[in-house]
Amino acid sequence: MAAPPVVRFLDYGQYKYELTKKEKEAKRKQRAIEFKEVRLTPKIGTGDFETKVHRAVEFLEDGDRIKVTVRFRGRELTHPDIGRSLLARFGDAVKDHGTVDRTPALEGKSMFMTLASVHKPRVHEHRKTDGETGLSPAATAPEPEAPTPAQPVEADVSAPQAGE
Repeated sequence: MAAPPVVRFLDYGQYKYELTKKEKEAKRKQRAIEFKEVRLTPKIGTGDFETKVHRAVEFLEDGDRIKVTVRFRGRELTHPDIGRSLLARFGDAVKDHGTVDRTPALEGKSMFMTLASVHKPRVHEHRKTDGETGLSPAATAPEPEAPTPAQPVEADVSAPQAGE
């Protein structure tokens, strides 16, 4: 009857089960930050550029990091300033959602920069639609009953029979 109990009896199996359950829950809630890549070309159109920016903003809102790559082909490599200005424009377009982590650098035939998100990573939880079963409401709905021998089955009169 001490104020903090000296000894506490418990079921060791139940204790181990609760520990593993807590570990699984913690593991399920954690999320690793992923690297996503957005590829551009020096001759990209304005509509395509806006689409890539919109997709990058979605990645940044999820908390991912982005690698933006400009791939040069053939003689495009002689104008790296076009790629640098394109990446600078891309960085300005997403500045509300991410910060430039690594400035544009030319490596081989491509120039890239990395962006880090300013948003908190989202935790993607698995949705269960019908309680503990994990089945959708359509899957748990009762199936329509098949006609029993006691109920008369109507035949399609308009279709010719195989024997006719």
